[in-house]
Amino acid sequence: MRNRIKLVQGDTRPEMEITIYDGLTGNAIDITGSTVRLKFRELGSEIVRSTLVGSNVYPQEGVVVFSWADDPNALDGEPGPYEAEIEITFPDNSIQTVYDPLKFYVREDF
Repeated sequence: MRNRIKLVQGDTRPEMEITIYDGLTGNAIDITGSTVRLKFRELGSEIVRSTLVGSNVYPQEGVVVFSWADDPNALDGEPGPYEAEIEITFPDNSIQTVYDPLKFYVREDF
């Protein structure tokens, strides 16, 4: 199982830098000209709480940055486990979703 990313309710940081790899070859996926989205929801829910659009900082190396500040209410939900999937829309409009969801835990703010 992958590690959980730990966040605090109501925060708008940290930014998350993620490298997207091909599960078969292990090589980074070239995301040049692509739109990369992170769809965030409570674990077990079917309702997407937030969709963040990433900034492709090193697209040929598959590196994208997501900022919680782009949706200041994204982490305002109840404390507990969350998950997110990453979806890539390539310039030819084909779509690839990263198979393994990211795991998060949001704790209550003081």
